[in-house]
Amino acid sequence: MLLASVFIQIVFIYTVYSEDAVSTPKPKKILDTIMNPLYIPAEEKHGSYWKKSAAETLKAKLKEKINTNKAKNGILFIGDGMSLATVMAARTYGGQMDRNLGEDNTLEFEKFPVSGLARTYCIDAQVPDSACTATSYLTGVKTKYGVIGLDGNVTRGSCFSQLHKGNWAPSIAQWALASGLDVGLVTTTRVTHASPAGMYAHTSERNWESDADVPDECISLGCQDIARQLIMANPGRQFKVILGGGRREFLPNISTPLTNYTGRRIDGVDLTDMWHTDKMEKNATHQYVTDRNELMKVFNSDDLPEYLLGLFQNDHMDYHLKASNQPTLEEMVEVAIKMLSRSERGYFLFVEGGRIDHAHHDSYALLALDETVEYAKAVKKAKALTNPEDTLIVVSSDHAHTMTVAGYPSRGNDILGVVDTARGMDGKPYTTISYANGKAKSLDESGRVDVTLHSEFSSKALDYSYPSLVPLDSETHGGEDVAVYASGPWQHLFTASYEQSVVPHLMAYAMCIGEEKHENCEPKMGHRSFWTSDSIANKPNKYFVILTCVILGCVRFLG
Repeated sequence: MLLASVFIQIVFIYTVYSEDAVSTPKPKKILDTIMNPLYIPAEEKHGSYWKKSAAETLKAKLKEKINTNKAKNGILFIGDGMSLATVMAARTYGGQMDRNLGEDNTLEFEKFPVSGLARTYCIDAQVPDSACTATSYLTGVKTKYGVIGLDGNVTRGSCFSQLHKGNWAPSIAQWALASGLDVGLVTTTRVTHASPAGMYAHTSERNWESDADVPDECISLGCQDIARQLIMANPGRQFKVILGGGRREFLPNISTPLTNYTGRRIDGVDLTDMWHTDKMEKNATHQYVTDRNELMKVFNSDDLPEYLLGLFQNDHMDYHLKASNQPTLEEMVEVAIKMLSRSERGYFLFVEGGRIDHAHHDSYALLALDETVEYAKAVKKAKALTNPEDTLIVVSSDHAHTMTVAGYPSRGNDILGVVDTARGMDGKPYTTISYANGKAKSLDESGRVDVTLHSEFSSKALDYSYPSLVPLDSETHGGEDVAVYASGPWQHLFTASYEQSVVPHLMAYAMCIGEEKHENCEPKMGHRSFWTSDSIANKPNKYFVILTCVILGCVRFLG
């Protein structure tokens, strides 16, 4: 009996401690999936690890203090198309690029102490575009699909409603300028594209980027294209920094004497030259740059110009993984902050990582995730260059996309690969990342596509389009809420769930550039001297005291 008992205990111990090595039968149902992680960190197997982690998080939260300082500076980062699924996938991708498991990686903005959710619909569309959302998060007014800087009383493509100034929705950039702040704009898209155009343009058609896009009858009525509005109208012409792509929208459709660049404009106008003329008339120092080398010369100069215009590509800026001699988003942000930080009154800076969206539209999952990682680097740089005591940084997205992360893959499984634990009922593998619709078909004459037979998939080709359920010429946006992350003065206002149009109003409140003001908008003063204009205005009877004092030879200071 004793030997039998010992034998049973040995078998039990062996079974318990070798369960990871025991082969298990193939699951019959998807929910019975058996995981096969690359590895599990030893400390994570113990409950004490997770309790300690939670305790540290709680301790850090309890140390947080509400910051109600005036935000001297405000920076709004928009990751165009950066859905929550994109954040999760990019976080994992970034970790795996550093040879880690990936899932426990943290993007810079995910470290911000406060987050919320914003609802993105247009007033006429359940799923939005980047025009109505830009109007929402930059002007604080929701509008119609395809419309920028105008309220919902407009008809898309109607010049009459565009010209009616009662329909105009001024942006937070204009609010900042009116309060004496400097303003800058940085994007990886054309600077005339929908998102950055929300900073300065009022147009009933987002596609009117140059005069070549505007109908003749609208031009005859006085409707200006978006590029012209940026260079020749307020508030765009007042921006101290403009960095991005889209050079073609500013140049005539002939080669100019000084460059080989050919534009799209049919009015024969070189708007970069008009920008130069405008700054000359202001007697302001200025610099126009077209590549990274020229931008870095400005950055390293001891004498920065007052105004900086950088147009680094004819079209959108190249994807980071395809770029050559163009600045990264991180570098452009560093230059912009250096330029704007000279303002004693403060500044507002808009930054867009716009090519996340473009990659998703082509179902280029790898490029979308890499652009998101680059975007996070730019946020990190801004955080390092600013002080959270006087600078509010808000990070968000304009809308989502149809990309999902699904399928029960094991931890550490390649986020861009196929699910390692199961196959479809047709016996073919499927990817962790997929799109509900898009340009690459998921079905052919043989049934569902087997991506592992595609050399572009196996080699991680940058232009590989992940299969989509519904075939379209371009993958669409998604309608779910987007995250809003905040750090700095009044960050606590950005919690909970709210309309996307609330975002600029919250920033304006913190920066004291909106209609509502908090108690720290005016500097606190100690002993108030009589020799201040408001003292004189409010206490005119002191004029008599002064006169008497002079006559009697008073020497004591009047306070």
